[in-house]
Amino acid sequence: MKNSGIKALCLIVGMSFAGVSTWLHASPGATTPDKAGVVATKPASPEQKLEKATRSATDEEEVSINTATAEQLAAALNGVGLKKAQAIVSYREQNGPFTQIEQLQEVPGIGNALIERNQSRLRL
Repeated sequence: MKNSGIKALCLIVGMSFAGVSTWLHASPGATTPDKAGVVATKPASPEQKLEKATRSATDEEEVSINTATAEQLAAALNGVGLKKAQAIVSYREQNGPFTQIEQLQEVPGIGNALIERNQSRLRL
C-alpha cells in the first residue's frame, strides 16, 4: 500500500514538471488560451521572418506629403505616429498643398530633426 502511494505521488510530480517544462520552453507568438486556461504560442513562420527582414531593409518607401493619408504617413515615416500624421493632413487641408518639404516644420510637433531623419522618404 505504501509503495503504490509513493509511485502515484512520483507520477503526479513527474507529470507536473513535464507540463511546466513545456510551458517554460514555449516561444512568444500568437497566444490562444486552451480549455485549461494555458496559453499556447505559435512561432513565426520562416516566410513571416523573411517578410519582416525585407520590410525593414526596404524601409525607404517614399510617401507624398501632399496626397498621403494619415495612416500612410504614419506607416512610412520614422518617428511619426498617427497623431503627428493627422496633424500633417490637417495642416495640408487648412493651408493647401506643401510647396517645399521644409514647410513640414510649420506643423506642430514636426521639427527639423524629424524631417532630416525622413528626408529620403519624403516627396511632394
